[in-house]
Amino acid sequence: MRSILLTGIKKMDVFTVPDPIIVNDTDVKIKMKVVGVCGSDIHYFINGKIGNQVVDFPFTLGHEGAGEVVETGTAVTRVRPGDRIAIEPAVPCQECEQCLSGRENTCHRLRFLGCPGQAEGCLSEYLVMPESCCFPVPRQVSYDEAAISEPLAIGVYSVKQALAEKKFKTGILGFGPIGMSVMIAALDRGADKVYVTDKIDARSARAIGTGAAWSGNPDKDDVVGEILRREPYGLNVIFECCGSQEAMDQAVDLARPGGKIIIVGIPEFDNWSFSADKIRRKEISLINIRRQNHALQETLEILNSGKTGIKSMVTHRFPFEKTLDAFNLVAGYKDGVMKAMIDI
Repeated sequence: MRSILLTGIKKMDVFTVPDPIIVNDTDVKIKMKVVGVCGSDIHYFINGKIGNQVVDFPFTLGHEGAGEVVETGTAVTRVRPGDRIAIEPAVPCQECEQCLSGRENTCHRLRFLGCPGQAEGCLSEYLVMPESCCFPVPRQVSYDEAAISEPLAIGVYSVKQALAEKKFKTGILGFGPIGMSVMIAALDRGADKVYVTDKIDARSARAIGTGAAWSGNPDKDDVVGEILRREPYGLNVIFECCGSQEAMDQAVDLARPGGKIIIVGIPEFDNWSFSADKIRRKEISLINIRRQNHALQETLEILNSGKTGIKSMVTHRFPFEKTLDAFNLVAGYKDGVMKAMIDI
């Protein structure tokens, strides 16, 4: 089969590699149809690492995928050949103390698609995954939407972790695919007003079109002043979705007393800094998000409602052999890109 391998910093090529095979009776072989380019893929593409997760080249990226079942192990009952499926990229061990306490997303022996040291990614023609990672999707849900269910599930999980009450007022700092996913999930959960910031004007405009009450560019606008003018007491929940210290400082200023900051973005630095005085006096809670946990099925149900507007997230698509072009586009924030999708 053909597979796209990352061979160095900003270097990719198409290789012919052996087809994956079914080993366990709970395995499912999938013909990949589409793969989305994620921000974490871009970290590996331009830096070769995220934190202590360092790429050993060559390596296959990709974890936002959807495809069709072509073969199953003898014990598989959840899906069958011909089924269209969304793929949960995390494979927990189901045996460690984290898994047994319901925290599979922080499993001590987690294998995650496209994560160095864990598992090769899904930028290949075929993939074998456990049955537990294969979620059938209704016919009215497209392959694109099925693939996007992965980042949208992170948004759903992030909003659930915020434990926000109905009619909560929220801020989303950074409106890439994850920020958009958080907003869709927040509105679905009953957010009253959503305030969005992003340094790309096209994304700010997209936020308004997706349901934001206000959106601004922190390079041009006094975003804290503008939001607090509209919400003098501050916001109940702020989602930091861009991994920026500047955005974190704004989040602290925007949070009302007793508010929460949900850290979803992946920074390229090692340490956040906070005003100890501000977060103490306002008793701000800080909650980190590690991917998602038990949220994919709920996400597919939200997609099946047809009310999310998630299709607009896909702004560009590329054939398989042009994967490098897709990564360069996303890495450079070019041409108003939000989500680039690769057809396999």
